[in-house]
Amino acid sequence: MPKIFIYGTIVVIFLAMIPPAVIAWARAVNSSQPRIHLIQDMDNQPKFRAQHANALFADGRAMRPPITGTVARGRLNEDDHYYRGINNGQWAATFPPQVAVTMDLLQRGQERFNIYCQPCHGLAGYGDGMVNKRAMVLMNLGVNGTTWVQPKSVHEQQIREQPVGQYFNTITKGVRNMPAYGPQIPVADRWAIVAYVRALQRSQNARPDDAPPGQRVQLQSVSVQMRNDRP
Repeated sequence: MPKIFIYGTIVVIFLAMIPPAVIAWARAVNSSQPRIHLIQDMDNQPKFRAQHANALFADGRAMRPPITGTVARGRLNEDDHYYRGINNGQWAATFPPQVAVTMDLLQRGQERFNIYCQPCHGLAGYGDGMVNKRAMVLMNLGVNGTTWVQPKSVHEQQIREQPVGQYFNTITKGVRNMPAYGPQIPVADRWAIVAYVRALQRSQNARPDDAPPGQRVQLQSVSVQMRNDRP
């Protein structure tokens, strides 16, 4: 066989090995360049990524704010009593129909209260939680000019007189130095916390008539004994 055919065959074989070698190299080596993509299949399209600039709009932003008045599907939340604690333009004095004040609701409210409220307001709601105690220590020591306003006690007369709708709004939007917990706590759990706060207030301001009939006589006798024991 003529040598030119031999050399030609060797060259063809070598050239034929180049594409598989390039493909193997591309699959094994990281690269900042995009892969060869012959058939796009709409995988790559002209678009603006989040937070990119766009000179088309006056503010220069590609991301557009939602149109005023638009509501996401299923998020109309038009029930003011349930979602905002408002009834006929006033703070609701009663729980909405969707909220049944049961022992299960109070237990759920206690659990959520202990997670979100107790660190500042304390287990019994007197505003003496661990965050408050630590802040008072730092303030008394003068660490970095620490200043602190003690959380409100839910047993103050002014707080006790507030309607449940106002409690719900306070949890949702915050008040004074208290931050808003609406983004963290679902609506149903906010109402559960309100119910538990009412139970806390009742526990610290109970009357003999609140006790079951079978225990009233016993409580009255204890009360009389305590008055007799006073000096």
